[in-house]
Amino acid sequence: MTITAENYHVPVLLSESVDGLSIKPGGIYVDVTFGGGGHSREILNRLDAKGHLYGFDQDEDVLGRVLNDERFTFVRSNFRYLKNWMRYYGVDQIDGLMGDLGVSSHHFDDGGRGFSFRFNAKLDMRMNRNATLTAADVVNTYDEQQLADVLYLYGELKQARRLAAQLVKARASHPIETTQDLISAVTGRKGMAETEAELLESRQKKDMARLFQALRIEVNHEMDALREMLQSATELLRPGGRLVVITYHSLEDRMVKNIMKAGNIEGKQRQDFFGRVESPFTLVSNKVITPSPDEQARNPRSRSAKLRVAERV
Repeated sequence: MTITAENYHVPVLLSESVDGLSIKPGGIYVDVTFGGGGHSREILNRLDAKGHLYGFDQDEDVLGRVLNDERFTFVRSNFRYLKNWMRYYGVDQIDGLMGDLGVSSHHFDDGGRGFSFRFNAKLDMRMNRNATLTAADVVNTYDEQQLADVLYLYGELKQARRLAAQLVKARASHPIETTQDLISAVTGRKGMAETEAELLESRQKKDMARLFQALRIEVNHEMDALREMLQSATELLRPGGRLVVITYHSLEDRMVKNIMKAGNIEGKQRQDFFGRVESPFTLVSNKVITPSPDEQARNPRSRSAKLRVAERV
C-alpha cells in the first residue's frame, strides 16, 4: 500500500528517521508529532495488516489531514500524555517511537499564528488554540525577572536582562499585542511593515529567532512536555524497540541525548560494580545524523536538524 504525502509540512530526514525505527511489519509504533503526516505515511507504508501506528498532535489544523487507514489511530493531544493514552488504548509496550520536535513548516508559514517574525500578527504562538496562555500574555504580564529568565533559559539570549527591561518599558505605554509591537519594542524600529522584518540585520534576525523561540517554548510548556514524553517512551518501549528523535535547538537536543545515554533527563550516569554505565538504551550510532546539503537547500527548516536513534535494552 503506497500513501502519498501532502504539501502541509515537509518532513525532515524522512528516510533516515523511519529507517532508524527498524520497523517490524507487525509492530506497534507511535508518531508523537503527526503534523502533516509525512513520517506517519512512511511508517504505514512499512507496516503490514497486523501493524498499528498511533499519531499524536494537539493542533486542530491537522484534523483535515488525519489518515484514513484502519492501521492508524489519531490522538488529538499533547504528547506529554503519551502513557495515559497508550493505557487507554490497552497498549502496554511499543516497538518504536518517532518524534520530529519543534515547529512545523506550516506554523512558520501561517501568518496568523504569530510563530514567525516574517509576518505581522497577534502574539499568539499556541500549538493548542484551546490553551489559555498566549505570547502576548507572557510579554505583558510577566514581571521583568520572569521575562529575563524565560529569554535566557529558553532563548539562550545573553542580553536577556536588557531585552526584558525593554519589553517592560515598552508595555508601560502600549500593550505589546502583535509581532510588530514585539519587534519594535526590542529593536526600536517603529511602524514596521510585514516584509520589513526581512530587512533586519543578520545578527538581529538570529536574536529575533531566539526571542520568538523562547516565548513559544514558554507558551506551550515545551520542555516539560518533552521531559514527560521521553520518560514515558522509556517505560513503554519493549526490549529492542527504537527511540528516534529529530531536534532543532540545543535545549531539546540535550534532553534527548541525556535520556539516550544515561536514561534520565539530567544525564546522570549510573555505573555497575565493574564501572560499566547502566542505561536503558544503547545508541544505534554515536554519530548524530544531519540532513544532506541537498535536503537543506530544498527545506531550510532542516538546516538545524539533528537525528538521534537509540534502542531499548
